[in-house]
Amino acid sequence: MSDILSFFEEALFIPAPTWSVDKMPDMTGKVVIVTGGSAGIGKLTVKALLEKNATVYLAARNEKNSLNVFKEYASLPGKGTFLSLDLSDLRSVKAAVQEFLSKETKLHVLINNGGVMMTPKDELSPQGYDLQFATNVLGHFYLTKLLLPTLLSTSQQSTEKVRVISVGSLQVRLGSFKDTPKREEQSLMDLYCQSKFSNILVANELAHQYGEKGLVSISLNPGNIKNTGLNHHLEGMSLTSLSFWMLQLYEPELGALTPLYAATSPECENMNGTYLKPWCRKGRMRSSASDPKAAAELWNWMEKEVNRFESSSFSEDHNL
Repeated sequence: MSDILSFFEEALFIPAPTWSVDKMPDMTGKVVIVTGGSAGIGKLTVKALLEKNATVYLAARNEKNSLNVFKEYASLPGKGTFLSLDLSDLRSVKAAVQEFLSKETKLHVLINNGGVMMTPKDELSPQGYDLQFATNVLGHFYLTKLLLPTLLSTSQQSTEKVRVISVGSLQVRLGSFKDTPKREEQSLMDLYCQSKFSNILVANELAHQYGEKGLVSISLNPGNIKNTGLNHHLEGMSLTSLSFWMLQLYEPELGALTPLYAATSPECENMNGTYLKPWCRKGRMRSSASDPKAAAELWNWMEKEVNRFESSSFSEDHNL
């Protein structure tokens, strides 16, 4: 019952924000990667970071849209760079990291924001995974894994901790993790919720493994946000699922608040392993999302998958 009450609290009963982008600290000298930064919450996240003088790498698939973002924000003082990244393809993830490391030696903040929702079941990733899981979870896991050495070395050279921010969804309240789910038996919404639930588990395990090494891992629900670019597959939703999204929708400007707060606010330096709810408030994870055993199992499984990919002995049968 408490999980259901918490769900509706995050969907309907959200007090006005007390934190705003005006409270962000100056980000001069800070290097930030934002995935999915060409639209919606990600785009506004990029804008706020550029306003505060950050060096921002906008990691996304669509180069034209990304470059248009920088044209729109050309008057802002920060430095913006496009980083080609298709999270659904592990080859693209690896290439993006190699490109980034050819230009930078430090990384202060990684905002794992990009994602897809309700993609057709016949759309698989290049490595044969469910597209939602590959994009929302496995791609971000691999990206984070490859960037960890740079993140940790940056922390060692700084008086501040580095941060990895995992942008989830209200729908994490409905999801659950299954070890080897039979994909054919799951609805599109089930698969989406599974990916969002998995984001929280991965963020928790990241906090567990690296929290004592100068890294802060925070997961969050940005709010039920409209005009993000995620909703073009909504025709696949059941009426019941759609009703949750119709409860209350907020503007993207509000949706960017909690990720920016987690990524930049000095008080979040001590929030490793925290789950944030709208707007910029500590939330309570559902009990299954805070299960350390499930988090470790998912982490270990994905680590084996990316290791298999890197060893070129990759199998097409992944039980997803």
